[in-house]
Amino acid sequence: MSDHTSPQILEEKPPSPAGEASVYRRVLDAPRELLWKAWTEPGRFRRWWGPRGYTSPVTETDPRVGGRILWGMRPPDGRAFYITGVFREVVAPERFVLTKSFADADGTAVPPSRYGVPGEWPAETVLSVTLVERDGRTEMTVREEGVPGVMRGPNEAGMEEALDKLAEYLKTSAA
Repeated sequence: MSDHTSPQILEEKPPSPAGEASVYRRVLDAPRELLWKAWTEPGRFRRWWGPRGYTSPVTETDPRVGGRILWGMRPPDGRAFYITGVFREVVAPERFVLTKSFADADGTAVPPSRYGVPGEWPAETVLSVTLVERDGRTEMTVREEGVPGVMRGPNEAGMEEALDKLAEYLKTSAA
């Protein structure tokens, strides 16, 4: 008998080679609307965003086309870093697409090297989240484009941990 309260990974993948997107798929025992809120409401988002051990000191999100994000992550060593971006597409509660760039605490884009992050990064990466509800469960597909090869493995490991935290959050969250 399967445990339907745990997230299910539909596809196990090794880190993607350079030039390809990182794609994560999960089926979660939660309604689509709750996942939408977990991604787009700052108070909910800060409770799960980031790898294990990280906190989210800043979670500003304006989920409309042209709306901005400013997401902060603080690892256990205490040195926070920030991501800014703009929503390109929003179809609530089904899908959103946004750009992501490294930023300072005020949301001004900065080069990744400011945080000691290696690799040749584009000015923006693109993150898309698609939510499809089926029988009270939600299939979530997260796609990230533009992460350089040297950082793809660590980035994917961090995203997997964040999505694990999301699944844990959903078990305790009310709609």
